Amino acid sequence: MKALLQRVSRASVEVEGKIVGQIEQGLLVFLGVEKGDKQENADFLARKICNLRIFEDENGKMNLSLSDVKGKMLVVSQFTLCGDTSRGNRPGFDGAALPAEANALYEYFSNQVRAFGIDVENGVFGAEMKVSLLNDGPVTFMLEK
Repeated sequence: MKALLQRVSRASVEVEGKIVGQIEQGLLVFLGVEKGDKQENADFLARKICNLRIFEDENGKMNLSLSDVKGKMLVVSQFTLCGDTSRGNRPGFDGAALPAEANALYEYFSNQVRAFGIDVENGVFGAEMKVSLLNDGPVTFMLEK
């Protein structure tokens, strides 16, 4: 499972011209589910992301977590994170989980984040989405489990 996190001042996702999820201060998380991923992967990433100290304290140091700043999370499914670009010029997606498995773990991850007391908004799994964000920093991290 792969998660690309971006610390944002605001972010939104729209489907067919309608905003389906939006947040102010918090994290935009693009989540890619790979074949073989289990709930344990989602548990690890949810805990890690919620506790990762990547927000600035009063001294300008990255010392606060999403919970500390009462931030929100926008989670967007992103199977292209599972793309293999090691050969040729066209990515291969054999490593991505099948849609039913990926959707179940995507939903599970979002619910695990909610269990940490974080407000979560979501994109629409499998839909063509337009994502807008104002990156804060910029601060971007890639996590894998």
